[in-house]
Amino acid sequence: MKPVVIGNAELWLGDCRDILPTLGKVDAVVTDPPFGLGTKMQGGTWGAKEGFKEMLDWDAEAPDVETLLAIIGTGQSAVLWGGNYFGLPPSRGWLVWDKSNAVPTMADVELAWTNLDRPAKRFRGLVGRVEFGHPTQKPLDLMKWTIAQVDHCHKVETIFDPYCGSGTTGVAAVQMGRKFIGIEREERYFEIACKRIEDAQRQSDLFIGSAA
Repeated sequence: MKPVVIGNAELWLGDCRDILPTLGKVDAVVTDPPFGLGTKMQGGTWGAKEGFKEMLDWDAEAPDVETLLAIIGTGQSAVLWGGNYFGLPPSRGWLVWDKSNAVPTMADVELAWTNLDRPAKRFRGLVGRVEFGHPTQKPLDLMKWTIAQVDHCHKVETIFDPYCGSGTTGVAAVQMGRKFIGIEREERYFEIACKRIEDAQRQSDLFIGSAA
């Protein structure tokens, strides 16, 4: 099994549990795994609509704590969105996404567990649309802010996302001039991630070239 290499990004198609042992240490893990809330998206909310069935299926099962602890162990720092659902060790460095346009039937905020030894921080921003096909796509500005929070503790060169979905963390990393390693097991999302990161890499190269 070999990764697809796009500039400073390395993308693997497969299950992170299989690929993780082949990887070395990274500066930071920044990821957004399934929360296991698929069956709770009911009661007349948008998540109960037939058009969002894919989200219910995708988010039906969360990774186990052992897998998440192994993932956390690969990085000097780690940020896991939805970390409040997983029974992870206590943390004082929680990140909070304050959703300024949240609908009444959905969560007003989302939490990220971190192992950062710093006070909790809040990002206030919009809930974005699903532009690239993945049902739980995070906004790009949120993921850039997330990486910046790790930078406050130590300089981050390589970012690892073992649940990279449509590649938003990778796009953020590329746009911020970082190296990226991503794993995605669904081929359709993997192909979207490769295309988005390739486009981001091309735009970064053009910017560097025009500034030279």
